Parts: sequence; C-alpha cells; structure tokens
Amino acid sequence: MMPENKTIAFVGSGVMGEAMIKGLLSKALIRPDCLFASDPHLERGAQLVERYGLHFTPSNAEAARSADIVVLSVKPQVMERALADIGPHLRPDVLIVSIAAGVKIAALAAGSGVSAIVRSMPNTPGQIGQGITVWTATPEVRDIQREEAQMLLGAMGDTLYVQDEHYLDMATALNGTGPAYVFLFMEALIDAGVHLGFSRQDAERLVLQTMRGSVEYAIESRLHPAQLRNQVTSPGGTSAAAIYQLEKGGLRTVISRAVWAAYQRSMELGKKDE
Repeated sequence: MMPENKTIAFVGSGVMGEAMIKGLLSKALIRPDCLFASDPHLERGAQLVERYGLHFTPSNAEAARSADIVVLSVKPQVMERALADIGPHLRPDVLIVSIAAGVKIAALAAGSGVSAIVRSMPNTPGQIGQGITVWTATPEVRDIQREEAQMLLGAMGDTLYVQDEHYLDMATALNGTGPAYVFLFMEALIDAGVHLGFSRQDAERLVLQTMRGSVEYAIESRLHPAQLRNQVTSPGGTSAAAIYQLEKGGLRTVISRAVWAAYQRSMELGKKDE
C-alpha cells in the first residue's frame, strides 16, 4: 500500500488514467481521498467522483499543486500545454509519471522543472489488470519513489523496467500499440467466419475464446510459438493449408512493417518536443 497520506494527481483522466485509478483502488493500494484528477470535461469528472469517490477539478494546476506523485495521462499533442499548467505549482520533491507516447524525459523535465521523472508505456488490457507496462526512471528518482512507481504501474498488470529510455519508443510500437494489431486480427477472423456462414454472434464467440485459450495455453506451456504452431499443423492438413496462404501473403513482413511504422511515429512525436 502507498504510504499514509501519500497523494496522487492524475492530469488527464481518460481511459488509461482511469485504468490506473481503478487498479489502485481495487487492490486497496491507496484511499480514494488521496486521489485527485483533472479533466476539462465536467461530465467526465462527475463520472469519476461517482465511481471512485476521488477529488476532481477541471484545473490541472489545482490537481497537481500538493500532490506527491503527478501522473501525466494526457495525449502527447497536449502535453506541452499540460506541463505549462502545472509546472509553476509542483512541489520540489514531486515524482512525475508520464504515460504519453513519444514524449521524451528531456521534454518532461524542461516543461515541468522537475528532475524525478518516470516515463512509461502501458497498454489497454491494463483496464482489467491484465496489461504490461514498460518503464524507466531518471537517476534523481529515489528508491522509495521507484517502489511507488512500481506499485502504481503494477496496478494495471505486469511491468518491465528498462535502463535506456530508447526502449520506450520500441515498447510503444510493440506492447503499447500491440492490442490494436490483435484486435484487427480478431476482427478479420470474425469476418472470415461470417463469410463461411456463421452468424456474427457465433463467429465472435468462437474467435474470442480461441484467442483467449491460445494465449493462456502459450503462457502455461512455456513453449516457443513455433512449437505450439507445429502442434496444430499436421502434414497436408487444414492448418498447413491456411498457414501456407498466410505466409504467401507476407503476414510476417506486414506485421514487422506495421510495428516499425508505429516505432517511427513514436520517434516523430518525441522529435516535436525537442
């Protein structure tokens, strides 16, 4: 649990910000009265207060003013404005945790005037506590702050600490954007099932459970994906025929290019702040 009376402010209260709030409270890591959130939309604030009993304000500065930890959960495009709002009001010993894609630590430090910074990349399964977050920290982050950051990010699922900030742009392309690749593949499989003749409801049920079971089996078996694929690929069978078409269509190459494009975009977002 977070130390007694430790306060956390969420600047930006979108999907991922709420995922962290929900995780912290569901795991009893912090009391609701120690959570503050800001958002320009008053209706959104009312929802958060009703669901979690936290403090809400439309002012970024007010939310961050007395916080021990400030979570920057705004979109990269508005980060500069958010930092300008909170910079003059931050405590000197505050810890900043950013989940914004592409925004470099140097830009966060310059905009906030703070040196203790954690940059992280979570993903959407964090909304149900099944995500994975890659993170790194500046040397100025104290040991106790590292523990708090680990606790905060761990509220959404697994975590992976990396020494070099460069890995965060890679993580943005792999685990941050990764769910989009999976959802698109799921959508394509469901459409294929409908094309075969299943109702959309039945096709969706078949695909979702197949995806879930395959992932859980892969985790439990600890086998290489190629070994798992070979288990269901009999010579001259249906899986072999299907995989032949996937390979012929360049599935691996297309996926690699997609991840590389996401990585380049993450780098571009960072360069805008330099």
